[in-house]
Amino acid sequence: MSSCPFHPHPAGAALPAGEADARDFFRQAQAEGLWVGTFESWKAERGTGAEGGVRLTTAELVFGAKLAWRNQARCIGRLYWRSLVVRDFREVADAAGMYAALGEHLELATRGGDVRPVMTVFAPAKAGCAGPAIRNRQLAGYAGYRDRGAVLGDPLNCALTEEALALGWEPPGQRTAFDLLPWILVGRDERPRWFPVPAGLVKEVRLVHPTLAWFGELGLKWYAVPVVCDMALRLAGAVYPAAPFSGWYMGTEIGSRNLADEARYNLLPQIARCMGLDLAAPASLWRERALVELNAAVLHSFAAAGCRIVDHHTASDEFGRFCALEEAAGRSVSAEWDWIVPPLAGAATAVFHRPMTDLRLRPEFVHGGHAEERAGR
Repeated sequence: MSSCPFHPHPAGAALPAGEADARDFFRQAQAEGLWVGTFESWKAERGTGAEGGVRLTTAELVFGAKLAWRNQARCIGRLYWRSLVVRDFREVADAAGMYAALGEHLELATRGGDVRPVMTVFAPAKAGCAGPAIRNRQLAGYAGYRDRGAVLGDPLNCALTEEALALGWEPPGQRTAFDLLPWILVGRDERPRWFPVPAGLVKEVRLVHPTLAWFGELGLKWYAVPVVCDMALRLAGAVYPAAPFSGWYMGTEIGSRNLADEARYNLLPQIARCMGLDLAAPASLWRERALVELNAAVLHSFAAAGCRIVDHHTASDEFGRFCALEEAAGRSVSAEWDWIVPPLAGAATAVFHRPMTDLRLRPEFVHGGHAEERAGR
């Protein structure tokens, strides 16, 4: 799932940014057999939207969104880019309309645990107008409550939690470490509003361990579907600031980052103590041993709950297959090594040994103003 401005694009740098993006998109689509003819004739036939960029058909939007996923240098799971379900909601620019569509998105993506990749594209950015926008980093996320220097819940979401509380949201019952945050949506030229997550819509998985009986007593859980909301889609000269997309988790995203990072739930010391390990001796590798068992619990629990998830070794092999297919098609693969290599047993995966370059290909997803959360897909 940084503060990342739109990258300067080396091709067609003398052209206005929107014109260069539209021309590049046309060339890519033409090379893959979508159109014949010239860019000028295609642009004239489609016309230019009031928000900038070429006015794409729904079929072209679908193709462009899939290209953006295929180009995503930080994603290890691109083997399945063709399977992305793209929903054209470009006519929706108000918060109420977005709320209804987001509920449909999550239901369509979850499928009871048989997770599939889905993207919903709302109205594009328009000069002089604010929104539409989704303030949440992901549709599902847990509150972080600051209290005298400590945090109950997810520290990543402290600012969003405080914004939700200021807008009038009240946590259900007693505060816990796993309170689902409401959705904070901003329609075009509207003020931020909070909306409750529809009851039962977010599938959550209680974490247990296949052999450590005490693990379930920790009361840990995580949500099944990551729906990334803090990235904009840049496509054919237009920018879509609200274009949430979802796939399925790679286990290490939860077990090695969300629950283990010191700046997140920081659970490794607690798990290591439960395992009887010596935390005073770094050479005992208590962090690594606790990390392995936490990841084992995540993979075991998702599988037991019937929720799609992928382990980092399988994901690495799938990325290799993706690269082979792209190279066979005559396309270079854009990738960032420090995002592709898993945060557990990295040197034991094939991607560790693969040279990578971020080619900054477009169409693309670009980060908004939120702090980064490392995400594998």
